[in-house]
Amino acid sequence: MTDKFDVIVIGGGPGGYVAAIRAAQLGLNTACIDMNTGKDGKSALGGTCLNVGCIPSKALLDSSKHYHHLQHDYAAHGISVSDASMDVKTMIARKDGVVSQLTGGVAQLFRANKVKQLHGRGRLLADRRVEFTPHASEETRLLTADNIILAAGSVPVAIPNVSYDDEYIIDNAGALDLTEVPKRLGVIGAGVIGLELGSVWQRLGAEVTLLEALPTLLAAADKDISKQAARLFKKQGLDIRLGTLVKSASVVGGEIKVLLEDKSGTSEVHFDRLLVAVGRKPYTEGLLAEDSAVDLNQHGQIEVNEKSQTTVAGVWAIGDCVRGPMLAHKASEEGIAVAEMIAGKAAHIHFDTIPWVIYTDPEIAWVGKTEQQLKEEGVAYRSGSFPFAATGRGLAIGNAPGLVKMLADEDSDEILGVHIIGPGASELIAECVVTMEFQGAAEDLARIVHAHPTLSEAVHEAALHVDKRAIHRGN
Repeated sequence: MTDKFDVIVIGGGPGGYVAAIRAAQLGLNTACIDMNTGKDGKSALGGTCLNVGCIPSKALLDSSKHYHHLQHDYAAHGISVSDASMDVKTMIARKDGVVSQLTGGVAQLFRANKVKQLHGRGRLLADRRVEFTPHASEETRLLTADNIILAAGSVPVAIPNVSYDDEYIIDNAGALDLTEVPKRLGVIGAGVIGLELGSVWQRLGAEVTLLEALPTLLAAADKDISKQAARLFKKQGLDIRLGTLVKSASVVGGEIKVLLEDKSGTSEVHFDRLLVAVGRKPYTEGLLAEDSAVDLNQHGQIEVNEKSQTTVAGVWAIGDCVRGPMLAHKASEEGIAVAEMIAGKAAHIHFDTIPWVIYTDPEIAWVGKTEQQLKEEGVAYRSGSFPFAATGRGLAIGNAPGLVKMLADEDSDEILGVHIIGPGASELIAECVVTMEFQGAAEDLARIVHAHPTLSEAVHEAALHVDKRAIHRGN
């Protein structure tokens, strides 16, 4: 017997579950296949983001930040605490509770919107057919749909001669479930995942060393932001070694021996735990049957056009398994757009205004072009910046390093990029995204009244500084 749907979504992460809900809202009979299983052995919707990515890491970052501030910052506010301690198991349990609440919330949204949830694996066959294998079963069912959305997500990248054992050598999921603080934590990769999880355990007392093969920190960020980040992270105690290639790692006698190669030659370092965080790759294993006719590109991504259509009519793909940044919010917006296009509505995603955020302390966020990109492209621009420490709110909260940097077209004044490192950067970037979506100018932000005292005044002053008329700094 074949079950027929209007839409089948394969993958229940931020792209898939949002696409399924929106399709159902639009009156389409929708099913969502997701294989993720929680610690309790039951279905856990939300993909990597909700289960072992964005959400749990932010929960741990928040817990560790409180502990760090308690030890290092509160005395300046007149708050004295002696013998502060961290119960790691309680912290992990809190994180698990946050995850459970959110994944359960997605399941409730499915029920409320009448999305058919199918726990197991989905495999695309020819003619818009899907082979569904229920969780913990070898029996398969055949499903068909007028439209199929592939939202399979991504998985961690492995590196040669470094094998996960899920005890000593771990991926990001393992780093979210450590039951005690390791004395020495090595992190391969100083990108978003490495910096965030490295920060968590460094704040709790681990000696953290980040091993980055690239010669610069956060190469995708604006150069001024990455320089500030390097200085601030070093001050916090993170040991970031750039231009360092990991040749091998092995567990000997309860510790990890890592062979390194840098400009000085080869050397060996020892750790108690080693986190591999060198990036992620599209997860397409077992997703496409040979006769599916869906093409992959040279990067292993599902080939799609600007409307997220694959090489097969009626088959779409979104999120981490296609081109573009591997960001949960990008996947969600693609999912909504595809659902609306399937329903015959107009939809569009502007990839140039997708914000990026790194949830370290201070936070880092940006949207649009970096200064180095504009130089490479030969675009004439003007730049303005403003430090948080020069704002009244920044001084009042007592922990306001960093700055706002704004780049605008030299002739039209249209904002081309905004880059922030500092407190609340993840929230402050939003008004810059909105302004850029409407092709706004630095002058527009400069003339908008910002509440005082707020951190957003740094955005206002940076916009003023583009025209060299900032009030609270030398121009």
